[in-house]
Amino acid sequence: LLNLGLETLPLRVERHCYNAQKIAEFLNAHEKVSHVNYAGLPDDKYYPLAQKYMNGGRTCGVISFELTGGREAAVRFMDSLKLATIATHVAASMNDEQLAEAGVSPGMIRLSVGIENADDIIADIEQALQNA
Repeated sequence: LLNLGLETLPLRVERHCYNAQKIAEFLNAHEKVSHVNYAGLPDDKYYPLAQKYMNGGRTCGVISFELTGGREAAVRFMDSLKLATIATHVAASMNDEQLAEAGVSPGMIRLSVGIENADDIIADIEQALQNA
C-alpha cells in the first residue's frame, strides 16, 4: 500500500500546488481578505525564493490568510465551510497574547488545500466568506 501511495505522490503534490495557487489568487482578490501568505503570489515576500528554488515556482498546498473581520469573522467563516474539514491546531489552546507573540492574528486562517476540484474548493470558500 505504501508503494501504491508513493507512485501517485508526484501527481497529488502537483494537484495540491495547482489548487493552492488558484485559491491563493482568489483569496488575494477578495474584499473580506486583508492579506494572503503564499509564496506563489508575486507580492509575497518569499516569491523570489520560490521562483528560484521551487520547480516552476510551485510552492506547496498550504495557505494562510487574514479576514478583515477578525476572530468573529474567522469563526463564522470556518463554521460555514461545507467541503473543508476543521482540524484543531495547537494554537487553539493559546490565548490572544500568546497567539500575537507567535505572529498569529485573531482573523488568521491556515488552509491546507486538498486535491479536489479547485473550482469546488473555491465555491465552498466563497460561500463561507459571504457569512464571514
